[in-house]
Amino acid sequence: MADRRVLVVVSPEIEAFGYDGVDSFASLQDAVPLNNQVRTINRIAPGVCTSYLFSPKASIMAIAPKTKTKSFITLRGLEIKDTGICWDNTATRIKHTQSPGMIGTATYSGATVIVEGDDFITENVIFKNSAPQETLHLHGGKQFFKNCYIEGNYDFIFRDSTALLEHCHIHCKSTGYITAHGRKSSSESTGFVFFRCVITGNCEAAYMYLGRPWEPLWRVIFAETSMDYCIEPVVGWHNWDKPENEQTACFCEYRCSRPGSSMSERVAWCKELVGDELVKTFVDPDVQNPWLLHRSGTKLPVSTASL
Repeated sequence: MADRRVLVVVSPEIEAFGYDGVDSFASLQDAVPLNNQVRTINRIAPGVCTSYLFSPKASIMAIAPKTKTKSFITLRGLEIKDTGICWDNTATRIKHTQSPGMIGTATYSGATVIVEGDDFITENVIFKNSAPQETLHLHGGKQFFKNCYIEGNYDFIFRDSTALLEHCHIHCKSTGYITAHGRKSSSESTGFVFFRCVITGNCEAAYMYLGRPWEPLWRVIFAETSMDYCIEPVVGWHNWDKPENEQTACFCEYRCSRPGSSMSERVAWCKELVGDELVKTFVDPDVQNPWLLHRSGTKLPVSTASL
């Protein structure tokens, strides 16, 4: 069996662009077979317009259903400015062809792109929801984001997973909260880590909180991150109007910079980390079985650009 396959996802009326010996498909759903067992690289043609996943005006289609039968997918655009997936679902207005039993209901099924399969990689692709909806729903599993741009306003990076966001640009569009983590048990090693990121806003006014708890045992860290004026210098974090959440919170900051990073007036239950406590505790807590093959700030062993 081959260790990988290369496909071009392109509408039928557009000729495949310079990829000899590869198959052409009109949608990702057609391109990736069920029970996929090898790395499948989907190269998306610039200016592509298809009936479902890859058109800015197309309908939603789940990349990998809950059955996890479509794993090992790499989704790549040639240029990020040319490749986007956009739709306008909300938690109460969902337009797609998937059954609720397959992708769930409410906020989860309102996403423009849903990834349930394992070992998913994407680069040079814009995911967008044009309706007022949360941006990044990290629902279980482990994720690594690097050099990404993420914008939103209200709990726009949320739920419960183990996620490292490195060198990402977080843009706060209006009043709200960047994160809403939802760890339910103290036995879970989940948490969000923002490492060497940049947080920006629309003006020099303070209107954004770093986070609030989706569940009482929340864990979020911002490390070596540049925080613009938009971050509330007083308080910084929110308890979701439940003082008892302050007893179980794990909100931490480490060597952050810029006006929004001042620790002098932060809430008492926000912790300032020291030394290498960050990586050891939250990124790879099990040194014998690390979930990230790389170390922060270094190149991945296998670059997606070489696939």
